[in-house]
Amino acid sequence: MMRRSFFSALSIAGATFLAPQILAADEAIAGSYSVQGRNVEGQIYQGLATVQQDGSFVNFEWRTGSQVVSGAGSIDGRVVTVDWGSEHPVVYVVMADGTLHGTWADGLALDKLTPQ
Repeated sequence: MMRRSFFSALSIAGATFLAPQILAADEAIAGSYSVQGRNVEGQIYQGLATVQQDGSFVNFEWRTGSQVVSGAGSIDGRVVTVDWGSEHPVVYVVMADGTLHGTWADGLALDKLTPQ
């Protein structure tokens, strides 16, 4: 009887350990943001960004100076990937405070979006 209980407990523990983890739901990131960043040449820039979201699909519009750039992508949990017409996408991580910290130009440039 003791042996049977041990194997039952072991079986339950193993099933719990091997069960797929529940993935975090996609973050809600739609809204307006202030933009701060550093481009590949090391120049600092700032501006505004607008994010629209439909489930896991996102549309971005960045306005920095007189330049307007748009892109579309997806969100997977806390990771946002946006194709903006360059060879490499912008990749953001949604921080606990709602700020998006990102890189572009294959990690050579930085972008930070702060909710307004």
